Amino acid sequence: MNGIIETMANADQSLFLYLNSFHSTFWDYFMSIFTGKFIWIPMYVSILYVLLKNYSWKTVLFCLIAIALTITFADQICASVIRPIVERPRPSAEGSPIADLAYIVNGRRGGGYGFPSCHASNSFGLAFFLILLFRKGWLSLFICCWAVVNCYTRIYLGLHYPGDLIAGMLVGGCGAAIMYGLLRLVDKTNFAHAKQTSVIAYVGLLTTLGIVIYAITQG
Repeated sequence: MNGIIETMANADQSLFLYLNSFHSTFWDYFMSIFTGKFIWIPMYVSILYVLLKNYSWKTVLFCLIAIALTITFADQICASVIRPIVERPRPSAEGSPIADLAYIVNGRRGGGYGFPSCHASNSFGLAFFLILLFRKGWLSLFICCWAVVNCYTRIYLGLHYPGDLIAGMLVGGCGAAIMYGLLRLVDKTNFAHAKQTSVIAYVGLLTTLGIVIYAITQG
């Protein structure tokens, strides 16, 4: 068993070093901004807009509570339950066997442990919840791509191994499924009939375009 774990860890390190090796000034700016929390406030507001345009205040409240619980579940399971048990350093942190090989941006190495990734669990928790809620093809495609890029930013910045992100994704997916199931118990609304859900994707794409333009001007 120890041999299997060691083999998986070595493979994870090798994959990290490969994916972390593609860098440029443009991507330094792009990844640093894309990974931020506040840059996506317009997209989060657009989610609220879509809910308010389609449903009663009570249904909107239930949805917001379910989303909040999804994020809380994903974040706390990773940060407060799994990380203290596993105690895996981030790839660029002091004490990591590949700390000197990892490419980092602006000297940021991150603190604490990195397995699983809270960033991945939160991003995929939200993504999977919206997929289950609205069941719209284009929105599902966009929000999945958004979550995947969010995860890759963590590798690019040297803050997480791929395994950290996969584990975080699974935790986020479980949280989304549980909270969506609870939402359906208290609200029988057919969310698949929601209109203007494409607004969420449009706002997200415009935000991404803004990040690209800024990265170009800085690079």
